[in-house]
Amino acid sequence: MIDKIIAFVKKYKIYFISGGLVMAIILFSYLSIGRISDRYFSKEENPDTKTNKKQAEKYENIAMALDQYINQPHINWGLYLEPVKVKGIYVSGWIAGTKHRFNQLVELVNTTELNAMVIDVKEDKGKLTYNSNVALAKEVGAPVNMVGDIEQLMLTLKQNNIFPIARIVAFKDPVVGEKRPDLAIKSKNGGLWRDNKGFTWLNPYNKATWDYLIDISKEAVQLGFREIQFDYVRFPTDGNVKMIDYGEFEKTKTKAEAISEFLAYAKKELGPLGVDVSADIFGIVPIVAGDYEGIGQDLEMVSKDIDYICPMVYPSHYANIAQNGVGQRINNILYKYPDLEPYGVVYNTLVPAKERVTSSKGKAKIRPWLQDFTAPYLGKGNYQVYGGKQVREQIQATYDAGLEEWLLWNPSNRYSEDGLLKE
Repeated sequence: MIDKIIAFVKKYKIYFISGGLVMAIILFSYLSIGRISDRYFSKEENPDTKTNKKQAEKYENIAMALDQYINQPHINWGLYLEPVKVKGIYVSGWIAGTKHRFNQLVELVNTTELNAMVIDVKEDKGKLTYNSNVALAKEVGAPVNMVGDIEQLMLTLKQNNIFPIARIVAFKDPVVGEKRPDLAIKSKNGGLWRDNKGFTWLNPYNKATWDYLIDISKEAVQLGFREIQFDYVRFPTDGNVKMIDYGEFEKTKTKAEAISEFLAYAKKELGPLGVDVSADIFGIVPIVAGDYEGIGQDLEMVSKDIDYICPMVYPSHYANIAQNGVGQRINNILYKYPDLEPYGVVYNTLVPAKERVTSSKGKAKIRPWLQDFTAPYLGKGNYQVYGGKQVREQIQATYDAGLEEWLLWNPSNRYSEDGLLKE
């Protein structure tokens, strides 16, 4: 009898093997689908403790892979959402990578009228705040992984409906400037020119520096950022600027033309990717004619091609009577102590700014940076402690000037919650 059974099995073993494989595939599919279904449709996030540990880990890996695929930030992230009227805060790379502090800021956004974050992608010491794959950045050692898991950071922003803006410091760059002197501003003595802090700057006249900034910007878009904001999009102001030698570039165009052409190029390259392009400008630019500071920031020129200009209308940054014996005249009003009058300073800067951009038919909207920090370096009597009252006055001044969007700046990323409306 046993011999007959053995003979039967040998004769039909191919069918047994095939049947076994089919059953195994069905069983595996059932378990996999069931596990993934549990991952997405159950309140339980942990594997069933009765399941074999290795199997549970395997199924969890499958679920995580699917999760990443569905939720990963990518170039089309948010293209079809309604335009956002930004009310945002600045977040440094290090704070973005500090779990407790970053979570506090996320909570602040979730519980107030805030809806956006401007996060360092390239900061003012030339470092990139994540593990960038941009060739030149890697060549010079610019990436420093301050934020940790950049994809998880972007996913957190998306899950909390926080509008992500990439801050990219443009031409102030002591990293590339040191390693690639061919891209840096030179001194008349033949060496690298340095500002008061010893930092080198990229030469805004050199279009090769533009491509470096655009490559970083495009990578930021791929990560999920929906706006690229250029800071230090200007020529240097401090240091012995009389010793600067811009070479033949300076003979063919003005500084204002160079900056304007860079912004137009940035919009041309980044616009098709579905993101806005913005630029930070000095607060004094809207109240003076032309490129008054000689840094390449002419209001009409910087606003003609991009989506937003962001004047830094910090009251502390305007001249006070202790500094120049007069104070600062803004929209025909003299402010002897600008830091003490945040509403008036902001309102009377933004009103002429809006009028000038409108009359010049500039494309850019105006979204000011407002002050949420205290400036004791101005000296006793010339400054006040900034908190919720002063922040709210500036926000109201922005609205009264006919604008709808604003950003708060505090270098330590500590913001006055009592100046923000609750939601």
